Amino acid sequence: MKADEVARAEGILARLKSAAWKEREAIKDELLAMAQAFDTLGRSEFKDFLETARKDLSLELKWEVDEVLEAILPPPAPPKPPEEKKEEEVPDDPNRPLSAADLKLVYDDPRGLLLYRTKKGGDRWFASQTDPRTGQPQTFELHPQEIAQLKTQLAGSPYWVLGAGGM
Repeated sequence: MKADEVARAEGILARLKSAAWKEREAIKDELLAMAQAFDTLGRSEFKDFLETARKDLSLELKWEVDEVLEAILPPPAPPKPPEEKKEEEVPDDPNRPLSAADLKLVYDDPRGLLLYRTKKGGDRWFASQTDPRTGQPQTFELHPQEIAQLKTQLAGSPYWVLGAGGM
């Protein structure tokens, strides 16, 4: 801002300080008209000037200057809504360790033998038995020839889980 513009703005603010509340609206309009006469750079400088000058004003006068500042500043851009991230299907890594959620129970013998197969593909089979030495269950993968042999041995067993597709 030029020196004469600063002096003019200070004069308007001095009149605002001494004005009665009924006269403040006209003085605010004068400040607003002065701000709108500036180009973008001058308006930014004028805004900085008003923000500095408002520190020395009473609360009521700060509110009046704030109204002028709100009128000359561009409205804030509405916040962008958060982008919804589409969950990309990550191809399964065939080498990752399997969890219990990856297995489907197909045979449940109450004497301790459980047979599982993988949910996706269903070509891998696992057996779970209690280790007689430790008493802890052990799960291990079965080889294709063991799967065929177990299916033959357990063909008539009532412990196949219905709908699991074990047989």
